[in-house]
Formats: sequence, structure tokens, C-alpha cells
Amino acid sequence: MRRFRFLSAALAALLVVSTAAPAGAELRFSKSFSYFSVGGTTAAELDGALSREGPLMKSTGARHPGATRIKFGGSVTYVSRGGKCAVGKAVVTLNTRIILPRWVNRKRANPDLALVWDTLSADIKRHEERHAEIARNYARTLETTLQNLRPQTDCTEMQALVARESEKAVAEHDKDQARFDRSEAINFDRRMIRLLQYRLDTIKRQQAQQ
Repeated sequence: MRRFRFLSAALAALLVVSTAAPAGAELRFSKSFSYFSVGGTTAAELDGALSREGPLMKSTGARHPGATRIKFGGSVTYVSRGGKCAVGKAVVTLNTRIILPRWVNRKRANPDLALVWDTLSADIKRHEERHAEIARNYARTLETTLQNLRPQTDCTEMQALVARESEKAVAEHDKDQARFDRSEAINFDRRMIRLLQYRLDTIKRQQAQQ
């Protein structure tokens, strides 16, 4: 099995200027799943199918066994407060789409390969779910940060400050996602062996109870 690193993240902040708005913060988060089919009845065929059919990542120029498409957005309104321009309401939106493989020939494969696939596909899903969780944490933090910004002399300065803080959050988010991928790649072999052993032990316990 090939080691995998997958990440696709982008931030598009929509800043809406308003003269008045109620204070408060609101996070809108959505998560969806989509699947791509892979065929084959041997490990080599599966590996080839994942390389051909997996989502193409612009960041690497290669296809991967799974991916998480991340899109940030949102809006900020501004109000007059104490003669200065302040954030009235900050709304950060986040959409994540997790793309996972689906093996169409699983029923025709031998049990050993099915066990390896089940272990690998579960780990791919866990990995991508973690990418979505990291993004969600950053979205919440950014929303709080924007809501708590100090008022500025005018709304032009306030809007520039919002833009800087948004860009800073994006950069930190991307670095955190990259660190996670590096850590996962380093520990991949050890993790797979541990997960396979756990599944084998579970099967043995279930058989002993029958």
C-alpha cells in the first residue's frame, strides 16, 4: 500500500459592510461525503485503481486514496461604537466534502485482502474526518477573533484588520493541516500493523464465542 498525504484547503472571506447590525457570532458548518469506485481483486489491482481513480489534488498534482475539500467563507458587518468602527457581527461559514473510496469487488475477494481493505478504508475515513475537524476548530477560533477585535478609527481600517486576521488564520490552518499529514505519513506503517492486529484479535474473540 502506498503512503498517502491528502489535503485541499482554501479560504474565501466575504466581507460585507453594513452601517448597523446586532452583535453576536454565528458559525455555519456543513459536511458531506462523496465516493469514487475502485475495482480489482488483488492488492496490486486495488493499488492501481486508487492511483487512477482517486481525487486529483492540485497541491500535489497527484491522485490520492481520499481527500477533504475545505471551503471557508463568511461575512462581517460593522457598526459605529463610541465614535469608532467596530465589528457588529461575524459569521464564518465552513463547507467540507470528504471524498472516500468504495471497493466494488469486495465480495469476490479473498478474506485476507478484504481485511486489509476494511482496515485501510477505515483509516482513510478517520484521517479525512480529522482534516474536517481541524478546519472546524480554526473556523470557530477565527469567528471569535473577529468578533473580539478592537474598534478602529474608521471602517476602512477595521476592514483591513479583519482581512489581516483572516489571512493569518488561513496560514496557521494550512500549516496545521500539513503538520497533521506529515505525522500521519511517518506513522502509517506502524499504525496499519496495529490496526490489522486489533481487527484480527477481534475476529478471533468473536469466533471463540460462537
